[in-house]
Amino acid sequence: MSSERWVQRYLAAHLTMLRSARCAPDRAIFRSNATGRWQIYAYDRTTGERRQVTDRPGGTVHAELSADGEWIWWFDDRDGNEFGVWRRQAFHGGPDVLAAPVPAGYPAGIAFAPDVAVVGHAAAPGESGAGGSVVHRVGADGTATVIYVHEQDAHVADVSANGALIAIAHSEHGDSRHRALRVVRRDGTTLADLWEGKWRGLGGVWGGPDKGLPGVAFGPLVGDARLLVRHERRDRGELLIWDPVDGTVREILLGLPGEVSGRWYPDGGAVLVAHAHRARDELYRYDLDAGTLTRLDTPRGVIRGAEARSDGTVEFAWTSAAAPLSIRSTTGEVVLTAPGPPAPGSVPVRDEWVRGPGGPIHALISLPEDAQRPLPCVFEVHGGPIGYDDDAFDPSVAAWVDQGYAVIQVNYRGSTGYGLDWRDAIEGDPGLTELADIQAVRDWAVAEGLADPRRLVLTGRSWGGYLTLLGIGRQPDDWAVAVSSMPVADYVAAYEDEMAALQAFDRSLFGGSPAEVPDRYRRASPITYVDAVTTPLLVIAGENDPRCPIRQVENYVRRIEQRSGEVTFYRYDAGHGSLVMAESIRQKRIAMEFVADQFALLSSRC
Repeated sequence: MSSERWVQRYLAAHLTMLRSARCAPDRAIFRSNATGRWQIYAYDRTTGERRQVTDRPGGTVHAELSADGEWIWWFDDRDGNEFGVWRRQAFHGGPDVLAAPVPAGYPAGIAFAPDVAVVGHAAAPGESGAGGSVVHRVGADGTATVIYVHEQDAHVADVSANGALIAIAHSEHGDSRHRALRVVRRDGTTLADLWEGKWRGLGGVWGGPDKGLPGVAFGPLVGDARLLVRHERRDRGELLIWDPVDGTVREILLGLPGEVSGRWYPDGGAVLVAHAHRARDELYRYDLDAGTLTRLDTPRGVIRGAEARSDGTVEFAWTSAAAPLSIRSTTGEVVLTAPGPPAPGSVPVRDEWVRGPGGPIHALISLPEDAQRPLPCVFEVHGGPIGYDDDAFDPSVAAWVDQGYAVIQVNYRGSTGYGLDWRDAIEGDPGLTELADIQAVRDWAVAEGLADPRRLVLTGRSWGGYLTLLGIGRQPDDWAVAVSSMPVADYVAAYEDEMAALQAFDRSLFGGSPAEVPDRYRRASPITYVDAVTTPLLVIAGENDPRCPIRQVENYVRRIEQRSGEVTFYRYDAGHGSLVMAESIRQKRIAMEFVADQFALLSSRC
């Protein structure tokens, strides 16, 4: 193993939260990079046996367990393009076989009951009679029946424990950022919709413009039609229980300041509540009969998934900026760790709130120990825009800190976790809104004497890569070096080539397609400002990326090269990021060496 600490963090084995079978909770799957590639693993709690399920050269991301725990379904795409089919393998091993006679597509949710699988996918272009989104019910005999088709984006939310009811989150109203909810019977006929209208016991509109219903889970008991729903009726995500059979709705009023999501306890009498607030997480048990909320004992940090067990304990995946992820229990035990030596830790983050044009901006700051100010500073911009930076272990951030850089992460407008107004503030004017918040934190860091204005790096992946290109086009004098990974670079060309679900997302974000609102796309597109770019730039992009396609990145790089601008272009043979640790290390090394070389040139000129 390399002696470099930052390389050791990538090479050390990591894992994700255990996901148990619905009717066989002692069988679980997880994802790990123990072989140097992220692959799927099976875990038998009764024996403690772990078994590698997939062994694909490019790694594997998506997998689910059948309700009885007998089959592991995993998604088979090609070179990271996210377009493919579901295959399955017996829990204790065997050949991989096609899971269902369902056409290839982009995955759009999957759920299991004992005798049924419900599979959603975004149809391939030109698929006969399919529309944009298709949901199949796959019976125990392996036959597949189409139960939902629509040209707009939709995905499978869940299936009831007896397989009789299926919940579909859809955007038939044309807004994929704020989805509605429909429950259909096994044959696809509609039972009920949760979108607009009056509900028994509660006045007002559920759903509607700018109000989504993003999270859904059926009750755990056979014959239980209740749906635990995360709704957006107010300014943050909250919980309710909806019974689509009798139409009743019960709000769960918790009074917590942040956003919440929930999962059922196995007996259906309580809800496991995950509370996200100011970049950290907590867990609670909410007893439905008593209406009481009890905080569970978890360390300060971030929880990347949790599951209530039949004995009342809770397993959860915990991490902090200083500590890699581990699977723990409320008993105090560590349930599962990755094999081999653990990854070296890093420094804790500190929180700052900076005055911004749209309100206070939460920034997370990681500092090298005993460093002299002002520091060279890396602004690491998160992707999404749905999502946010939090107090979680990140080998990329830790690598910069090891090299003596301060790292600042900005939860700009558009980030989740700070209320719906904050999240939706970018609608109609994406890109420049977030950039104004990054600019405010940049100026604060310089004014505070924390950041050296001559040694500022702007970098990010995906939406963060997009904001990086936009930033050096709009504010070329503010950044000394830029590293943009997997970016949107030419928004119109990106829209033309990207997967249909992202086209729907963009229409919701911009208020229409490029043909309908061309000025908005032009204003938000980095290629509009490419001739103003003077910042030395490294661009990293995947050949098979369906989210930020390669052609539009090539358009941008070509424009800089045509005017003899400073750009280095690194391409890799995968999709939206790599699941191969050697490739991740290669990209990180290229980025850090590029920045170091540019700073050395800057120093020589001074």
